[in-house]
Amino acid sequence: MKNKAFIIFALCSLFFVPTMAQELLNYPLDTINGEEVYKYQVEKSIGLYRIGVNFNVSQGDIIRLNPQLRERGVHFAETLLIPTGRKVEEKIQNTPSTPNTPIEVVRDTLIPEVRDSVVPEYRDTEIPVDTIIQEEPDTRRVIELALMLPFESQQTKRSGNAERMLEFYQGALLALHNRQNDSTLYRLRVYDTERSERRVQALCDSTELDSVRAILGLVYPIQIERMSLWCAAHKIPLFVPFSDDIDLGTHPYVMQFNANAKQEADSLCAWLETRREDIHIVTTEVKESDLAAPIRTLRKQLKVRDLAYTSVPLHDLLNDSAAYALDTEKENIIILHSDRYQQVRMILPHLITLRKAGYKIRLVSQYAWQKEHIDLPQVFTSMFTPNEGREAYDALWQESYKNSHISESPRYDLLGYDLMQTVVGWLKGEQAHKGLQSTIEWKQIQQGGYQNACVGVIAY
Repeated sequence: MKNKAFIIFALCSLFFVPTMAQELLNYPLDTINGEEVYKYQVEKSIGLYRIGVNFNVSQGDIIRLNPQLRERGVHFAETLLIPTGRKVEEKIQNTPSTPNTPIEVVRDTLIPEVRDSVVPEYRDTEIPVDTIIQEEPDTRRVIELALMLPFESQQTKRSGNAERMLEFYQGALLALHNRQNDSTLYRLRVYDTERSERRVQALCDSTELDSVRAILGLVYPIQIERMSLWCAAHKIPLFVPFSDDIDLGTHPYVMQFNANAKQEADSLCAWLETRREDIHIVTTEVKESDLAAPIRTLRKQLKVRDLAYTSVPLHDLLNDSAAYALDTEKENIIILHSDRYQQVRMILPHLITLRKAGYKIRLVSQYAWQKEHIDLPQVFTSMFTPNEGREAYDALWQESYKNSHISESPRYDLLGYDLMQTVVGWLKGEQAHKGLQSTIEWKQIQQGGYQNACVGVIAY
């Protein structure tokens, strides 16, 4: 890394984040005495009580903004002001901290206090103003990227999910730290999208993103839908790290990291197929409507590959009747009725008892179940397969953030690191990237968007 290499980022203005469900209501907005309100045209055959229920506000609050209702009640087609419950005193608030490396900051967006609320180690650290401005003009090519995540910066108490988003962001910054060079300078624009569709739409309607070359982030489907339309119009790739149900055929500029259910089912079935003669597949029998979508897809792919399986009622695996459903010689691959741990945990002690009784049992599991410490051999699919280089990365993390990362699987900082690396790689023409926690290979779907094609099978 060159001494004169800097990461540029802009702490961009955050919109006010609503705390109520009304943010998704499609009515014009206005401001009355610092209070945000909907402008609602009364529909036929609807009264004040129903309006209050629909907007989740009290009748008193509606009358407060529309005092004429005290005398005459609600009239069809009149326009009422309905409080959203939000004030409009917008200001920049808690934005994630940056690595402790030399940085050039856009001066009018530098808010020193934002760092205090994120990484305590930085509370006594001041950025020397004299060292921010470079003495020599920088002639490198500037590439602007945008990161959009729900940091929950407007909340007084962040959730565990918000903390993971911060880790994702910090890992992404370390990736840019490694990608910068003498000819290219990266500027990262950071936006807190919270759960707001309005926030994302406003970004699309503004000129804020006109200079951005790629976007990383977004969590909620409706936000992704909105931004993907903007990306298609501007021919800008949108790298989505968490969602797995986007119709890539109709969103040509979306890059989806998570594998979809069919990818995972195909990978697992390919693994099962190589062991066809040595395994006996058992699935639990429940009403089709109760099955989680990934389990339905897996059963469908078993049939496509002609992998025979036995279906048994769930209660048979909870009592002595299990013997008839299991094979005494082969390894029994157990596929439970759901991919949600809380729905299947009651059966695990019984499977463990059967294994101790001499039956060979392996559970079709989920990556997220690793933390449950299930005392059974398992097999599952995952995009996360550790690669080399973790020690050097952890040393860089320690140097940059002055703390040791608490290990969690998957690590969101490593996900941010790997995906930011692949964002920059894609702009340079790279189709694949071997990361620290995952290997990413982009495959186009039906002349549309791109899917990460690397799904591994992990068995232990």
